[in-house]
Amino acid sequence: MSKKVTPYKESQLGKKEQVRQMFDTISKNYDGLNRIISFGIDLKWRKRMVKMLKAKAPQTILDIATGTGDLAIAMTQTGAEKIIGLDISPGMLEVGKEKVLDKNLQNTIEMVVGDSEDLPFEDHSFDAVTVGFGVRNFEHLEKGLAEIYRVLKPGGTFMVLETSVPTKTPFKQGYRLYCNYMLPTIGKMFSKDRSAYAYLSESASVFPHGEAFNNILAKIGFIGIENKPQTFGVASIYVATK
Repeated sequence: MSKKVTPYKESQLGKKEQVRQMFDTISKNYDGLNRIISFGIDLKWRKRMVKMLKAKAPQTILDIATGTGDLAIAMTQTGAEKIIGLDISPGMLEVGKEKVLDKNLQNTIEMVVGDSEDLPFEDHSFDAVTVGFGVRNFEHLEKGLAEIYRVLKPGGTFMVLETSVPTKTPFKQGYRLYCNYMLPTIGKMFSKDRSAYAYLSESASVFPHGEAFNNILAKIGFIGIENKPQTFGVASIYVATK
């Protein structure tokens, strides 16, 4: 399990409520900051996920921690008939709903408020479940993954895009420098919530990436687990099957 990270050290709130409040606060600036922070490479990573999932021809997709809907919108390229974007932050979802309407995708994408650890869906409901940069925000990682396993259809695909830590020099040192100094500085410059991007940096550094995350997926019951490092290992795409 990952070390518990608290975005607001002085708060007595649980991680789930802290995360909700944090993302509500930064929701209006989130998309622009994402492009700056990732240098736009996150768009390429999402396209790779779409290409991989399109080959499996899912008809129903659940995108958990959908935020402002970037991954849910990208997943329309798979040809899925129905995509549900779920997030705990109403503020993020409001931005996402505007984007869905602007792209005239409201008949395909539905945005709903929900908890990843208590999904409001029946067993075996979805052909695929995706999470983009969200599993590290689960308060109880294994509980959230077990819920995902529950709502997937047998043979269904689970796909995760998440930050990871490069293992090779000089990328490892460069990544640490960027996360410890540059990322929080950028967040302070553009966001009212000065601790938000420090939290995102810290949560990324302690997330059980790579083989550690593969082992957790296997413990939950997933099979055919693959880990595909992206861009020198600063992110990874995980693919697993129920």
